[in-house]
Formats: sequence, structure tokens, C-alpha cells
Amino acid sequence: MSEVQCSRRALLLGASAGLLTGPRALLAAAPSMIATDVHVAAYPTVQAVQWMSDYLQRESAGRLSLRIMHSGQLGRENDTVDLTRYGVIDLTRVHVGAITNSIPESQVFALPYLFESTEHLRRAVDGAPGQQVLAAMARRDLVGLAWYDAGQRCFYNTRQPLNTPADLHGLKLRVPVSDVYIDLVAALQGNPTPLGYSDTYSSLQTHLIDGAENNWQSFKSSRHFEVARYWSQTEHSYAPDVLMMSRRKFTQLSVADQALVRTAARQSVQYMRSLWDRAEANAREHVLAAGVQFNTVDIPAFRRAAQPLVDRYARKPALGALINNIRAMA
Repeated sequence: MSEVQCSRRALLLGASAGLLTGPRALLAAAPSMIATDVHVAAYPTVQAVQWMSDYLQRESAGRLSLRIMHSGQLGRENDTVDLTRYGVIDLTRVHVGAITNSIPESQVFALPYLFESTEHLRRAVDGAPGQQVLAAMARRDLVGLAWYDAGQRCFYNTRQPLNTPADLHGLKLRVPVSDVYIDLVAALQGNPTPLGYSDTYSSLQTHLIDGAENNWQSFKSSRHFEVARYWSQTEHSYAPDVLMMSRRKFTQLSVADQALVRTAARQSVQYMRSLWDRAEANAREHVLAAGVQFNTVDIPAFRRAAQPLVDRYARKPALGALINNIRAMA
């Protein structure tokens, strides 16, 4: 077993048993804080956290930095959220779908067809709605630091073009372990199959699932396009990623260092967005050149099928006002 595999095994076992000192010791060789991401090293979110680390190291004269464990080395996104809560990991970057079940306010950012464009999403996450949801993370022993783009989410599959919701009927589609996404695929007549991101490629390859939904960049970097050759431009979600820190670790920092971490995270957002815009266009070009079949869809039909779901979530006390505020920003 490799060193990384041993570390990951010890981390997960230690966290589940509540024995956090052993796992922490495994990662204590360097004084840096530990940050995790399921994406590969070249992915824009990983690069943004590296930028943040460089900023912290420079501004703190070397006292603060981040050791980034990318490519899912320390577990699936739901695992790393819990490990961050327990203080085993210091920071983690996850898709918002990983926290929608535990932080109800975050569901607003995963709802289908709520955002009209990337610019609309950015206004929302940079404004009061984004700050409100970040603040809600304190209830789960997390410090919400920043929102990162995650592009338009669309469906892709191994069988056929999807033109209307009826074409999803019976398809087993991977979704994040999130009630919002499970409810969405069910509303669109598909068969939602909750799986970790890292399990999706093999599940497509072995026909455990027929397809999934994600953005162009993840479709390329995960190599899902090698086995799922149909991309349907449903644009059903602009759900963002979120960067969070362990409240335990955050409160151990001085007030000045807390401010420095918040500033570094906030300033990393613009860097991430500049990387994202280029990477998304390049990813789309790459997978289409590789022979993936692209089709537009009947967007109004998908909107109509998803609207009862949005209406139902809008009746939740935590979400109604947030939804209205976000719509007003369109």
C-alpha cells in the first residue's frame, strides 16, 4: 500500500473513531495547513488554492501555507467535509452538492434553472445570498471562505442524445449525494443514482450507470468523455463550488491571521475565474474534437419539468427569501 493510501486510510479510520491525534500526526511532517480537492492538480480550483497558499506564505513571511492533497487523495467530497468539521483537514474545496443535505441554505445554489448566466451566479455568490450561506456553515463547525465557479452543468450519457425530459426515462444517472440532485433527476423522469465523483468513471465503464451530469471541465479532466459519448446541453444548473475551513483550526489562528486567510481566499476567486473561463472553453473544444456527440435540448420543456421542484423548495423557511433575492439579481 502506498504512503498516500496509508495516510488516507488512517485519516478516515481515525476520524470515524474520533482519534484525531494519530491522523494529524501523519500529516504533520510540514508546518503547512492541509487542503483537499477531488480534482487533478491542473484543475482551476486546485490552482486557485495553490495561489492562495503562495499569497499566505508571502504575506505571513512563511508562517502560513497550504499543503494541497488533490485528486481525491484523502477521500470523496462528503468525506472531506466531515474531516474538515472534525479538524483533521484544515481546508477543503467541494461542490455545493456535498453540503446541501447538512446546510439547508446551500440548497438554493443547487436548484435547477434559478440562474440565468454565469454573471448572474457571480452576482449572487459575491453578494448577500452568498455571504448568508457562507455564514450558515458555522452551525456545522465550518468557516465558509469563498465561492468558486463550477460552470454550466449538463447531462451526458452512454446511450443517446437527450432532447426532452422524456428521453431521460429509465436512464440511471449519477448524481452527487444530495437530495436536491436526486429530486431533480427524478422530476426529469430519470433514475437518480447517488455516487462519489471518483466512482463515476468505473460506473460508466461497467454500465452500473448510463450517464451523469457535470460541467465541461470535469467531463474532460475525469475522462468521462471516453465512455460517455453523448453530451446534451441542458444547462440545468450553475451550482458553484465552495472553499471551507475547519472552525477548530480557524479559531487557533490569531485575529490577524484569520483576516489574512479570509483575504487570501477572497482574492483567489478572481484568479480562479480567469483560469475557469479559459479552461471551460478548452475542455469543450477538446471533447468535441474527440468525437463526443453534442446536441441542444428543449430548454423550456426541461424548465417546466423542474419548476415544481423549485416551487417545493421555495416553501422551505430557509430558502424562500434567498430565492427571491437571487431572482431579483438576474
